[in-house]
Amino acid sequence: MWKIILRTSSSSSFSRKTLTHSISFQLIQQNITQYQNQPHFTTLCTFNSNERTRISTDPQFHFTRNSKLLGNGPGYCSAMSLDETSCCWNCKTQRPFLICESCGSVQPVDHSVDYFRIFGLEWKFDIEDGSLEGMYKNWQKKLHPDLVHTKSKEEREYAAEQSARVIDAYTTLRKPLSRAIYLMRLEGVEVDEEQTVSEPELLGEIMEIREAVEEAADSQALKKIQSQMEEKLRHWSNAFANAFGSKIFDEALKSIQRMTYYHRVNDEIVKKL
Repeated sequence: MWKIILRTSSSSSFSRKTLTHSISFQLIQQNITQYQNQPHFTTLCTFNSNERTRISTDPQFHFTRNSKLLGNGPGYCSAMSLDETSCCWNCKTQRPFLICESCGSVQPVDHSVDYFRIFGLEWKFDIEDGSLEGMYKNWQKKLHPDLVHTKSKEEREYAAEQSARVIDAYTTLRKPLSRAIYLMRLEGVEVDEEQTVSEPELLGEIMEIREAVEEAADSQALKKIQSQMEEKLRHWSNAFANAFGSKIFDEALKSIQRMTYYHRVNDEIVKKL
């Protein structure tokens, strides 16, 4: 069934008229011509089907339809949402954040889309690195210069910007420490990566480990220390996951601080190997 809303423009002297009828699609088609020449109606005209919306070429009517009557067609942006953040710049469909599924056009970067959403992931710490890598390669293939070289200069620029953002998202989410920091920022909790801790026990431990790295006689000794650091990183990664999942952000920050120290030691080992 359809609901027809006829609305006067702000400059019209006519009052707003609302007419609701339960009529068939065929009857509406017959009546469109009759009302097209009316001068006092707005240009809004959308067809909505559940979450999908399409723009009609008729500027005089605003229709809403029951999808049970006509089924679900392709989704188009309504006139009210016709802007660069909600619609494809090329075909005006309700656009995804990266590439329009309807026309294949690369979209401008939407910074409101977080890194997890780029890869279709939930806001959680534990993710499968293999699936993340697969989705990353998928996006990069679609944004490869060879696939967009025939497009306009503007769209090629969109593709370069989107590719850089996908790389940044992958780099951030791939490593436990940067992923933890990013998750906290999504929750509105800023992490000062340069902040030092004042716990003598932890500082003493880190000092001893660094001395051991400096005095390591060979790569075998370094790899042994590296294995210990990786074990500590796993422990504090799990601690962060539990604290973050429970929204205990003070404990989550404490875990990040320790992860940061062990991660730096690990970087020093990698440089010496």
